[in-house]
Amino acid sequence: MAAVVRGAARSTAQPRAQGATKAGAPARGKPPAYAPGKLTAARRAGLTQVSAVAIAAAVVVVAGLAIVSTDARVRRYAAEIATGVDQQLTAQGLRVQTLTIQGASSAAENDIARASGLYRDEPILHVDLEALRRRIEQVGWVKSARVVRLLPDTIVIAITQRPTFAVWEHAGHALVIDNTGHPIPEADPARFADLPLVVGDGADQAAPAILPIVRAHPQVMQHLDALVRVDERRWDLRMRDGSLIQLPASGEDAALIQLDQLDQKSRILELGFERIDLRDPDLVAVRPREIAAPGQLVANGA
Repeated sequence: MAAVVRGAARSTAQPRAQGATKAGAPARGKPPAYAPGKLTAARRAGLTQVSAVAIAAAVVVVAGLAIVSTDARVRRYAAEIATGVDQQLTAQGLRVQTLTIQGASSAAENDIARASGLYRDEPILHVDLEALRRRIEQVGWVKSARVVRLLPDTIVIAITQRPTFAVWEHAGHALVIDNTGHPIPEADPARFADLPLVVGDGADQAAPAILPIVRAHPQVMQHLDALVRVDERRWDLRMRDGSLIQLPASGEDAALIQLDQLDQKSRILELGFERIDLRDPDLVAVRPREIAAPGQLVANGA
């Protein structure tokens, strides 16, 4: 997939083709930037495999001289040679022109591209692939990453993306989490209003176990507003009308089956209630919703 990369004042989006887009023009006065391009369009004529290997070998030799030598003159000569090699890299086309990101959603691409720290026209053989991989795996979207250098001018980042699973609300903040409870800080919770909401300390780590159980009961899901973690040991289900279902610390599925049976008999989920206590497997306690007496609301508001 394509992504916007650092170095341009504004992304210049182009039509997608085969999961990538062609590079846009760099912004004036800033380091030249590049945008993703198709791998097929990134191959350039004029650079043979022999010349590429020769230049790569020169880079290794120069780096070795600079590291092992204690002679200032040798170091100076190595620096001068390195400068010449960089110029050769540029002249021969061995410079970054294209970044291709694979396996990422459109929401994740920009975050991954920014984390790469890559710029257009930097020598491609200078890119530390292992350091690049580590930077990419620091992005919340990314479960794992693989980085490949394709000479003469393409860097490919292939990722396994974390799935969006729920929104976790805690201490006044909301985060999207994956199906292991791992946070995805870059994901905007407002864009994932369709995800279930889990609330409270420890709700992120406990959510992967409870949500499949609750989803197996469609009538409950239809009326559910949020799952609230209580004392990091059990759940309350907060319904959209403000009513509450108290689940036990274990055996949640059996408790919800009891609720399904009760709902089939009395349609209690549709009619409404104040609270249903399912914590005791031998007794389902239902507190009906209080009905205000005529004139009570007016008197309270006076």
